[in-house]
Amino acid sequence: MSVSPYQAQGFYEKALAEGRHRDIVGGRWEETGRAQMAILQEAGLLPHHHLLDIGAGSLRLGCKAVPYLEPGHYWATDPSREMMLAGHAAELADPARLSKSHLVRDDAFQFPKIPDTITHAIAFAVFPHLPMAYLRRALTNLHRFPALERFLFTVFLAPDAETAARPYRQPDGVVTHDLRAPYHVLESDVAHIATTTGWAVRRHDTMLPRGQILFTATPIQG
Repeated sequence: MSVSPYQAQGFYEKALAEGRHRDIVGGRWEETGRAQMAILQEAGLLPHHHLLDIGAGSLRLGCKAVPYLEPGHYWATDPSREMMLAGHAAELADPARLSKSHLVRDDAFQFPKIPDTITHAIAFAVFPHLPMAYLRRALTNLHRFPALERFLFTVFLAPDAETAARPYRQPDGVVTHDLRAPYHVLESDVAHIATTTGWAVRRHDTMLPRGQILFTATPIQG
């Protein structure tokens, strides 16, 4: 059984054949892309930095980050390279500004072929579709980037353990679950996973689409 609807057989192929490369990354294309870009800039992202967009989909963030960053400073991963290529073809104002070699297939948070120069990473609306073990894996493997200053990611939260064991309606109306997507977690779960993988996390009060909660992770210096 798939742990995420995105893992269902033929999901990407069907959606792309129907021209739905925007729809299947969760809708609210412009609103969410602007929110992602805003939180990155608030986190200190400048044009000379190097960004890794994890779970980039059809470049909802990429179409805004690529013109902002210096050429060659944007990298993206996603389980479907075809999704990223669809965004490259349809959503970039200047496709020549982003080499297709910077769009890397990765469904296991291994970050293959991504250079060590990455300074900022973001996984927006990625972990709500996956069990918590994937967050642990991502945090563990991100340590291989020595220049990484900040990792921004979003989750859905439940207020306490008793509530988390049942479906929970988020402030924006989305119903989340503990054992199937969209998943919710406890804030203490996020803190524990971060600490055990060598990160300090800070929760933000920023209001995000669908009621997601933003965290910033910074590496704990040994």
